[in-house]
Amino acid sequence: MRHYACLLVLTAALRAQAPSDLEFLANHTDYREIRNMLPAYLKRLASDRLTERRRAIERFGQATLDNHRRQVREAILRGIGGLPERTPLNARVTGVIEREDHKIEKIVFESQPGFYVTANLYLPKRGASPYPAVLYPLGHEPGAKAYPIWQRMLVTLARNGYVALAWDTLGQGERIQLYDEDFRASKLVQSTLEHTMQGIQCLLVGDSLARYTIWDGIRALDYLLSRPEVDPKRVAITGNSGGGTHTAYLAALDDRLHVAAPSCYLTSWMRLLETIGPQDAEQCFPGWLAAGLDHADFVLAFAPKPYLVLAAIRDFFSIAGARATYEEARLVYQRLGAGDRISMTEADDGHGYTLPRRLAAYRWFEKWLKGAERDLAESDVPIAREDELWATKTGQVVTSLGGETVFTLNRKRADALRRPGPPVARRTLLDLLAVAETKGPVPVKPLGVVSREGHRIEKLVYESEPGIEIPAVLAIPETPAGRKPAAIVVHAGGKAAARAEIETLVRSGMVVLAIDARGWGETRPAAATKGADWPRYFGDYDSAMTALLLDKPLVGQRVTDILRGLDVLAARPEVDAARICAVGMQAGGVPLLHAAVLDERIRKVALERTLAAYGCVVRHRIHRGVFENVIFGVLKAYDLPDLAATLAPRKLWLIDPANPLGEPTSVNEVRTLYAASLKAGNLHLIRRQPEQQTAAVYREFIEVW
Repeated sequence: MRHYACLLVLTAALRAQAPSDLEFLANHTDYREIRNMLPAYLKRLASDRLTERRRAIERFGQATLDNHRRQVREAILRGIGGLPERTPLNARVTGVIEREDHKIEKIVFESQPGFYVTANLYLPKRGASPYPAVLYPLGHEPGAKAYPIWQRMLVTLARNGYVALAWDTLGQGERIQLYDEDFRASKLVQSTLEHTMQGIQCLLVGDSLARYTIWDGIRALDYLLSRPEVDPKRVAITGNSGGGTHTAYLAALDDRLHVAAPSCYLTSWMRLLETIGPQDAEQCFPGWLAAGLDHADFVLAFAPKPYLVLAAIRDFFSIAGARATYEEARLVYQRLGAGDRISMTEADDGHGYTLPRRLAAYRWFEKWLKGAERDLAESDVPIAREDELWATKTGQVVTSLGGETVFTLNRKRADALRRPGPPVARRTLLDLLAVAETKGPVPVKPLGVVSREGHRIEKLVYESEPGIEIPAVLAIPETPAGRKPAAIVVHAGGKAAARAEIETLVRSGMVVLAIDARGWGETRPAAATKGADWPRYFGDYDSAMTALLLDKPLVGQRVTDILRGLDVLAARPEVDAARICAVGMQAGGVPLLHAAVLDERIRKVALERTLAAYGCVVRHRIHRGVFENVIFGVLKAYDLPDLAATLAPRKLWLIDPANPLGEPTSVNEVRTLYAASLKAGNLHLIRRQPEQQTAAVYREFIEVW
C-alpha cells in the first residue's frame, strides 16, 4: 500500500520532472518482460529442484520408498512447525438426528485444550458393526459440513454401511476464527483469506496454518477410531478441494489410514506455478520445493496402499499436472508389484466432488474396504439446514464456547519463544535470509542521462545475480569535483515513489542511488496488482510464497539487490565510500535494515513508515502489506528492534514506524520495542507533521554522521 500523504509538498523543480525520468523501461526493447523477471526466476529455481527429483524417483524401489516416506513426513513436519501434544479430546455428543436408515450425531471435541472442533458423525442403522469408516475433511464450500454435496455423499456412505466423520475446518461453518458479531460472519469474508491472514502470523514463529488443520484431522481420526462402531483396520479418507488437500496430507502422515481418494487437488508444482500459483496458506509448506518434493510425494508416502486420484478435466488445478503426478506414482506402484492399488478417475467437468467422482470413490471403497466389486448408487438424500447440523447452540464456537483460536494459540507460541536478543549474529542473518556473500564487480548497463537543475540523473540497470536485473537511477549533484557522501534509497513502491526523498538528498549534496529491488517498481509482476483482496492484504503473494517454498525469502533476495547496489554506488568515482547512508520507505525498510546490519559500509539508516516489529503482526488480528517481508521462523531468532540494536553505534532514524496495518505506531509502543537502541543511544524517533516538507523531516539525518 502506498502512503503518499507524507509527500504533500514538493518543490517546483520536482513537480516539473516527468515520470519517465525515474521509470524508463516500459518501452525499452530489451526489458519488455521485466515484470515477469521475478516469477520467471523463481520458476527456474523450482524447475531445477523438481528436475533433480524426477531423476531420483526413476530409481525408486521398496527400500528407497521407505526412506522417502520418512523424508516426506519430515519435510511436512518441518514446514508446519511440528505437531501439538496429544491431549484429551473431551468429546461430547450435543445432539442427534434420527432417520430411518442412519443417524447423524453432532459432536464437539478439543483438538488442543480449549480449541474446539465441531463435527457430524454419520452412522448406519443397518448391518453389523464394526463398520468400515471414512474420514471426510471438507473443502472450502459454503455451509461447511452442511454443504449439500457433502451431505449427499456422507448419507450415501452411512446407508451403505460406513461410519463417516466430517468436521468444520478453520474459518468455516461453526469455526470462523475472525468472527464479527455484527455481521455474523468473518471479518475477511472468505475462509481462504482467514487462512492466509493467520497463516502469515504462524510463519513468523516457524509454523504453518496447516499445523492446526492437520492436527484437527489427526484428532478427528482419533475420535473416529474411539467409536466402538468402527473397524480400525478398515479406514479410508476422502475429500474435495481443501478436503482433497488434507486427504493427501493425512494419508501421507498417518499409518492408521488404509485407503485414500483425494478429489480436485493433486496436480504438480510446476503446473501450479505456471497456472494459478501457490494457493492459500494451508496448502504451502515452507521449504517443500527446496527439498525437491512435489504432489506425487504425498502419494508415494502412502504407497503401496490403495490410492485413487480423482480429477476434473476443467478444474483450475491443472489436469496435465494431475496426469503427470498419477503416471509417476503409477510406475512406482508397478515396480512395487502393487499396480492394481492405484487408479485415476477423470471427469469432463469442473472443480467439485461431482457425481462421476463420487461414484468412483464408492466403488474404490467397496473394493478395498469390503472386498466387493460393486457400484453404489445415490438415491434421494434429505438435506438438512445448516442450523440443524450445528453442534453448538449459536452456530459459532466463539460465541457458544469461547476458547482458543489460531490467533490466540499462535500468539502464545510467539510469547513462549526465547530469542537470544541483540546483537544478532551475522551467520544467523545469512542463513535465515539465504543470502550468499558475493564479491567482485557488478555488471552495469547505462541507459541514458537526464540533466536537471543542479544535478544529473543517470539511468542504469545492474545485475544483482544471474537472471535478476535491477533498474536504478543515480542522481549526481553538480557541485565542485571531489568525492561526495552518498545514499542508497529503497522504496516498496519503486524508485519513482521516492522522488521527494531523492530530490531532498541530492540537493543536500549527496550522490543518490535509488533502486527497484526485485518485484518492486518497474519489476513489479503484473499479477501482484490484479484483484482486490489478495494484493490489498498480501501484496505479491505468488512470489512471496514461492520464495518461502524454496527457502529463499523475498527479504533475503532483496537484501542481495541492495548489497549489490551498494557495490555499484561505492565503485563510483564521485562517491566517498566512507560516507554512505541508506533510506528505506514502507516495506522497503525491512530488507534495507537487514542489509545495513550485514554491511558496515552503510554508516547510518533512515526508515520511514516501515513495520516496527514482526512481533506486532502476531499481536494484531489483521495486517496488511506484511507478507513480502516474512521470514519463516524469524521470531525464534530475532525481531526488527534486535536488528536496530545490533546496528549500534551506527545511527538509526525511525520516521513514523508502522503497525501491521501500515499506520503510525504509538510513541510509547515504539519506545518499548526499541528500548535497547534507546539505551545504546543510536536511535532517533521522528514524527512527521502534517504538510511537513521532506527536506525538514530529513534535515537531521542529512547533517549528522
